[in-house]
Amino acid sequence: MSSKRRMYSREFKLEAIRLVESSGKPIVEIEADLGISQGMLNKWKRKLKREGDEAFRGQGQLKAEDEQLRQLRQENELLRQEREALKALAIPSTSLRTGFTRSQR
Repeated sequence: MSSKRRMYSREFKLEAIRLVESSGKPIVEIEADLGISQGMLNKWKRKLKREGDEAFRGQGQLKAEDEQLRQLRQENELLRQEREALKALAIPSTSLRTGFTRSQR
């Protein structure tokens, strides 16, 4: 029997962390009250501390830094392709010039 993985919204996670900080209840009790796995709140707290506003972006959402890196790699690949195309165009024109010496021009 396989259980479906539960997904929690960013708002739910942030509110659960606020509840831990403000209620004074033990984390284990809050996890039981919210119906989440034991240890999940500590994991969320660590992630929030480590990533700040970038934490809990959602499925498929990249961090701003990772998104910028993705865009730069994409741009780099495009520039590489353009350079190769320009090299291919430049080959015939350079072969024409190599047949002449300076004195013949």
